[in-house]
Amino acid sequence: MGNLTANMLRGSLKPGRHHDGDGLFLNVTPTGARSWICRVQKSGRRRDIGLGSAKKVSLAQARQRAAEVRSQVEAGIDPVLQRKKAEGIPTFREAAAAVYAENKKTWKNKKHRGQWLTSLQTYAFPKIGDVAVSDIESSHVRDVLIAIWLEKNETARRVRQRIGMVIDWAIAKNYRAHPLPMNAINKSLPKVRNRQNHLAALHYSKVAAFVGKLRERESIGRLAFEFLILTAARSGEVRGALWSEIDLTERTWTIPAERMKADVEHVVPLSDAALGVLRRARVHKEDDNDLVFPGTRHGKPMSDMTLTKICRDAEIDAVPHGFRSSFRDWVSEETDFDRDVAEMALAHTIANPVEAAYRRGKLLQKRRKLMDLWAEYCAVTRT
Repeated sequence: MGNLTANMLRGSLKPGRHHDGDGLFLNVTPTGARSWICRVQKSGRRRDIGLGSAKKVSLAQARQRAAEVRSQVEAGIDPVLQRKKAEGIPTFREAAAAVYAENKKTWKNKKHRGQWLTSLQTYAFPKIGDVAVSDIESSHVRDVLIAIWLEKNETARRVRQRIGMVIDWAIAKNYRAHPLPMNAINKSLPKVRNRQNHLAALHYSKVAAFVGKLRERESIGRLAFEFLILTAARSGEVRGALWSEIDLTERTWTIPAERMKADVEHVVPLSDAALGVLRRARVHKEDDNDLVFPGTRHGKPMSDMTLTKICRDAEIDAVPHGFRSSFRDWVSEETDFDRDVAEMALAHTIANPVEAAYRRGKLLQKRRKLMDLWAEYCAVTRT
């Protein structure tokens, strides 16, 4: 028998906790509200688990629920988690999986798709994966982030953004009522000195010498690299280029929206030098393959490592993507072309919506002159 009786519960009880036995308490607030609490202890950790209002849960029911809670704890089961599952509230792990499944098809970047869930599996799930999404608090998120905030700051920022995305989803699904106080979480983390990790780029004055080295020996990889430099395009755009996208009459390369970072079709004017690269690449065309720069595996584009290896073999402190920076610096420092022309040549998204709305033309003719001038610059080796 416990210490409490039904008659005692019908009477007046002082505010505080009234012990029934075996960890079961009746909690009475100063306002007179009553609720049941079961205190359990496992591996030296004590927890108080609510069992419901005394108005709805009788003494007998409270004792039965307390017994069930104690049994679950002894068996290594989290009774709160089990209750949340019974109520249909997913754990953070389950919510993250749902968010991933709903959004992955809209994420164009394969690397982003692969890293989104993996980063949460690595850094978040071990700490909060089994916590009901309704119970995630700022302290949980901070504990996840602080472990990697200083050593892997960029990763930590991405994990923070992805946790926030899961929480927003949970709010929209009515699994929780309030967002996380992200501002407070951010302010609680140590300050990290800003470090801009720009991709290594060759100074534009050295690009012509590098192009000369590329032409010393011909391979499909070297042709792709030269085409990348002459068009100021991204590696993925060049490696995925198709002959059907090339218009030799109009001297243009039209990259469809689905292969562009900004999901907008991009037309690249082709200089004489770029057209010369295409003529040399034509020799390598496979009958049943429309790729301009095919990889070693039949029907597949060349690996990004093919271009990276060319940089390494040339012993230059640069990466393929860095040549876009070389081009941009050259435009700024060596030409009189407007910023708009350079930005459109690089297919950059215009951040200012007003500016984007008023820019009706694609400045194709100006960009053609710019790319012709760049090709000429890349043909003259400087000392």
